[in-house]
Amino acid sequence: MSSPCDPKYAPAGDVGAALMMIDSRLKSVYDGKSDTEAEQQALTDQFTESLGPGGADAVLDGTCTLIFMFMKWLRMAYEDHDKDVIEYVVPNLVATMGMMPRSVRPEAIPTMAGLLVAAGTGLSPSLWRKQYGYWTEDEMTPLEATAFLLAEHINRLTDDRDFATRMIAEALTEADEG
Repeated sequence: MSSPCDPKYAPAGDVGAALMMIDSRLKSVYDGKSDTEAEQQALTDQFTESLGPGGADAVLDGTCTLIFMFMKWLRMAYEDHDKDVIEYVVPNLVATMGMMPRSVRPEAIPTMAGLLVAAGTGLSPSLWRKQYGYWTEDEMTPLEATAFLLAEHINRLTDDRDFATRMIAEALTEADEG
């Protein structure tokens, strides 16, 4: 039986813009740049405003698509080692988010954990979340943090700082050519 949260029903959104934001965040962390949270938020706000009407929603859906793709890759990688992605990834990310109280408010953590479980079981994160109402402003930074932490987890597993970004960029290229 098909689920209403099946990814085939979900909008992909602006995956390229979402990837650019995550890649920028990864590079600033890896390069040790110390942009303040206020500076980073100002840049993100400026970028979001430049997208025009509906652009922010497209980036939001694109971020959920990234989370789905990252969790799909992680699920396959962990299954290759007879491990469960939910068991090995979700507690780690939840614990990390708990150590980020300025970026991830404690009340957003259960939603992000649910989002990870949904993606880890093959459901669309955006459709899973929308069944509980529209995204709140307080969930935007935790959502970005979730995508960032997944990308960073993949990069650590592969010992390649650009692997997660490159994997998505290659998938986008293949989709455009196909």
